[in-house]
Amino acid sequence: MKTPDLRGAIVPLLTAFGLDGELDEAAIRRHVDVLVGAGVHGVYPGGTTGEGPLLSHDERERLAATVVEAVAGRLPVVVQTGAASTAEAIVLSRHAAAAGADAVAIVTPWYYRLSEVAIVEHYVRVAEAVPDTPIVLYNIPQNTGNPMSPATMAAIARRAPNVVAVKDSTGDLAQLSDIIAATEGRLRVFEGNDAMVLPALELGAAGSVSGNANVFPEVFVELYDAYWAADHEAARRAQARIQVIRRALRNGDLGLFKAILARRGVAVGGVRGPLAEPTPSEVEACLRALADGGIEVTTAGSG
Repeated sequence: MKTPDLRGAIVPLLTAFGLDGELDEAAIRRHVDVLVGAGVHGVYPGGTTGEGPLLSHDERERLAATVVEAVAGRLPVVVQTGAASTAEAIVLSRHAAAAGADAVAIVTPWYYRLSEVAIVEHYVRVAEAVPDTPIVLYNIPQNTGNPMSPATMAAIARRAPNVVAVKDSTGDLAQLSDIIAATEGRLRVFEGNDAMVLPALELGAAGSVSGNANVFPEVFVELYDAYWAADHEAARRAQARIQVIRRALRNGDLGLFKAILARRGVAVGGVRGPLAEPTPSEVEACLRALADGGIEVTTAGSG
């Protein structure tokens, strides 16, 4: 198994839709090129930020193949292949692996409440179905209803050697620290809450899966460049800028993400129902909040 060097700013890619509401593959490719040019460290299609739960099975497979082809080996691609059923997660994971993904991320199943034993068995079965594919565990219990404890993650890692990382989106730094301790360095840990990128790094995280980096990738690259160069003051300034961005974008409002990204010259369409588009006044309020916080909405790639 070839394990990619997963670290830094991994971008959970927005999914571009055309005016007809269908996948816009050309727009997806353009957005990928912008992100690669900005210097991000990986992309992650089909996740929460990518409206993965609102895509059909066929769309998820098309999205995975399109992104892998668009990236063309320039940085790691981690395709989110989790599903409510084990069988579908296996099919999606096998497809992503065959398409050339560097790894798959698998969100905890949703809707039915699951025991720890059931969660472990789910992940082990998927891992055994794609033994040569690196797997990232994805914990977002506020959306799935099924929390994955640090002990559960460690149990999965012991039984599935191709599990190499975890994305934790609880927003709980104590939980993040417990994951790092429980997995004893076997898993790279990624923070899924942009309010905590720098604190997570200081606790030992390998990076972040940062939704706001779709819109302002350069600020996240700035943070990592500074942190890795041990310029802690510059890293703190970048984290402060991220705080302005995430507050202005209402902590993950996908409609605002897409609207502001369009203002930066990267059109990826609107959101898919039942998600709601922002009103013009909401977009203007967001732009004012960004400006008041010193964030310029320039054309992406222009600084």
